[in-house]
Amino acid sequence: MMPTLSRADPSLLGRWWWTVDRWTMLAIATLIFFGYVMMLAASPAVAERIHTARDIFILKQVIFLAAAGVVVVGVSLLSPRGVRRLALAGCTLALVLTALTLVAGTEIKGARRWISVPGMSLQPSEFLKPCFAVVAAWLLSEGLRETTRAKRLAWPGLALLIAGLIGVLLKSQPDMGMLAVIIGVFIIQLFVNGLNLFLVAGLIASAIGGAVAAYFTISHFRSRVDRFLDPSTGDNWQVMRAQEAFGAGGLLGRGPGEGHVKDLIPDAHADFVFAVAGEEFGLVICGLILLVFAFIVLRALSRVLNDHDPFVVLATAGLASGFGLQAFVNMASTLRLIPTKGMTLPFISYGGSSALAVALGVGMLLALTRRRQNGDLL
Repeated sequence: MMPTLSRADPSLLGRWWWTVDRWTMLAIATLIFFGYVMMLAASPAVAERIHTARDIFILKQVIFLAAAGVVVVGVSLLSPRGVRRLALAGCTLALVLTALTLVAGTEIKGARRWISVPGMSLQPSEFLKPCFAVVAAWLLSEGLRETTRAKRLAWPGLALLIAGLIGVLLKSQPDMGMLAVIIGVFIIQLFVNGLNLFLVAGLIASAIGGAVAAYFTISHFRSRVDRFLDPSTGDNWQVMRAQEAFGAGGLLGRGPGEGHVKDLIPDAHADFVFAVAGEEFGLVICGLILLVFAFIVLRALSRVLNDHDPFVVLATAGLASGFGLQAFVNMASTLRLIPTKGMTLPFISYGGSSALAVALGVGMLLALTRRRQNGDLL
């Protein structure tokens, strides 16, 4: 007979089980299941095209997603203080490794974002998204506790300084999509923190100004924007095939294994996995995937509506919005609603760095949204 966990169980595992949001965990498990299904659908054709073992991507993704599941559960056991400490260490290490990519990184498609490690290519900037969101939440919440104006401004100023450093590093790689997500999350946190709407509008205007400057100074970025605005100005072959895949899939899809887009698009198992889902499983499954992402974000935000700890509220807002923005960027670029961007669909696209970084963020989210009493974990 399998042991059961009682509400009176004082152990760490017992307290975790009765305080963690099990609905969110079910949603995450659903995404991981979709990730396995999509690797079975998309990766064999990609492996054959590059003349490697047919099941190599499947086997690697099984390991990546299994590790991601362990990370989600392990990190969700932490207290808010533990989450903060982990984020500080993770943000520091990710900043160092992101800087290292500029001098010792592997160049792929004109960008230096990866460091080669045995069995995979590590993208350190992936870990900046969840870790900086928590660090920024801590700095902003510390500012709220100060009694003098100078000290109240000093803590957010430090967060802004770190955001600027991240901006310089990501622009140098370049990785404008990652930068846009991180800056977008930071602006959301500033808004939640009570920043004046006029100042928020000013920050948004500054971000738009930065994007305009990047258009004129970064050829890679300019090329993608031009191809989005006018498809005749460059190569839009992958995006067009993705559009055709959604049209061919219709409402219910061609059926598992019956799609053709995975045989055509080089990144069908990664950046364009949503197109494979659209062709083989149709609008219904694509809609379900979208709803699962929306549920995780809204569920996390609803769990902290009445929380009185500013750090928990700000960190949850940052982690949830970052998770949702990453999913939006992937799906929107596949549907050609925004310029194409090589950003993975959380837990569904192939990729070790992405799976582990998303798992870290979701684990932190689960830890912060556990039911607490008087500020302490139950």
